[in-house]
Amino acid sequence: MSQKSLARIATPARHFAVQLSATRRGARLARLLTERQLDEWGEPYEAAAQVVAELASNAVLHGRVRGRDFRLRLTLRADHTVRIEVSDARGDRVPRLPAPVEQDAEGGHGLRIVEAYANRWGVAEAPAHGKTVWAELPMTYGDLRDASRLR
Repeated sequence: MSQKSLARIATPARHFAVQLSATRRGARLARLLTERQLDEWGEPYEAAAQVVAELASNAVLHGRVRGRDFRLRLTLRADHTVRIEVSDARGDRVPRLPAPVEQDAEGGHGLRIVEAYANRWGVAEAPAHGKTVWAELPMTYGDLRDASRLR
């Protein structure tokens, strides 16, 4: 067994989860907490913070049910991949990648940003008729992925 294999076995996944109000303030806090947590883990956070900002914003704008919060979960795996999960209360509103939008359009870029940064992303059913939108990103220094894929 190689040293790299031993390091992966010896390094457990790290977890962070928080429930936040389904407000613009809650969405901003999700991004800030992501930056702080990944920095504490010694990982670059710019790409993950951008993905969290988009997913949290979508949870607030499209997944909000009065009186219900949204949940942010981060899992850092031994291979330095972070899994981001944002759960909201609207399981009936499943996000779909929109048709190409005009570059100067004000909306419609959120999931394209997620797709540009993430290796994979998707949607899963969550408890109480909710949904979880998730994305997996490699935590590589200096690699903010190819932004040209947003177009």
